[in-house]
Amino acid sequence: MSVHSKAARAYFEEGYSCSQAVFLAFTDVTGLDRETSLRISSSFGGGMGRLREVCGALAAAFMALGAAEGYTDPKDTAAKTYHYERVQELGLSFKRRYGTLLCRELLELEVVHDLPEPEERTKEYYKKRKCGDYVEHAAELLDKCLGIGESK
Repeated sequence: MSVHSKAARAYFEEGYSCSQAVFLAFTDVTGLDRETSLRISSSFGGGMGRLREVCGALAAAFMALGAAEGYTDPKDTAAKTYHYERVQELGLSFKRRYGTLLCRELLELEVVHDLPEPEERTKEYYKKRKCGDYVEHAAELLDKCLGIGESK
């Protein structure tokens, strides 16, 4: 388990959304402060505001990857291609493990999108939701992608 994956899980268990937990764990990499990190990533929890689309933990890993080494010149096709290769590598690694990138499929939900109100974080919530595992794994994958070593 990496330092970032431990931090991401801990943030999730404090009550932060999946996307906030992962993005916040990488402030040392992104160079963004805590409040900015939390605000930027706040829309992506629950698969984009509980729309149950792309997993928020994975979306946050993509955002952190972009902040760390994304391209800035829209005409630099090589940099864009390289960055998209990295994003695909990260996403496909996640998909190989869990079979999908979609929040609703990860959580085995029947809904196409969900109500906007977040669920209360109780012991039962953490038992039925595997989101802590997804948060931890997304952070581990990003560490590997960035070449950041594991903790002792």
